[in-house]
Amino acid sequence: MNVIAVPPERIDLDADTYLRWLRVGDAEAVARAVDESLDHLKPWMPWADTQSTDVTFQRNRLRQQSQQRERTEEWQYGLFRVADELLLGSFGLMTRRGPGTLEIGYWLHPDVGGRGYATNAARALTTIGRRVRSIKQLIIVCDEANTRSAAIPQRIGYTLQRVESRTPEASGETGRMQIWVFEGSTPTATR
Repeated sequence: MNVIAVPPERIDLDADTYLRWLRVGDAEAVARAVDESLDHLKPWMPWADTQSTDVTFQRNRLRQQSQQRERTEEWQYGLFRVADELLLGSFGLMTRRGPGTLEIGYWLHPDVGGRGYATNAARALTTIGRRVRSIKQLIIVCDEANTRSAAIPQRIGYTLQRVESRTPEASGETGRMQIWVFEGSTPTATR
């Protein structure tokens, strides 16, 4: 396995989709996708509000991404369709869980759910994350009521390590957060 210092800027998933670091120029596409997905995101994402649908807000947020990458703290990717460069969702690798750990977070536009996009992207980020120097574990965290989100780590070989209680931060949350940990050598390919 080739060790890398940071995740790559672009990850080709298949002939139809790829992940790419989000840029300031993507602010309008991100704001539009969040706006179109807001009802779908609100139950699970504390940040899903009208502010997140604002292009200026997204532009300012995306300006911070380069510094977060330079500090090796966070890499936010857009999932794009090759044919028309349409933003299908957002995926991130984040070090917020402490040294040696990368957390994968994601959301997908509801119009493209159920087609394996999120599973393929999370699988690719797991493969890449395993190669990042000093990373010992990859995790995915979701509320136990978010069964669609929890299905993704199950499909690609993560193990439910524990459930932690916390105060719910979004309307659909129970406050019981599942911590899924990847302990395998290669993510599985089941859908």
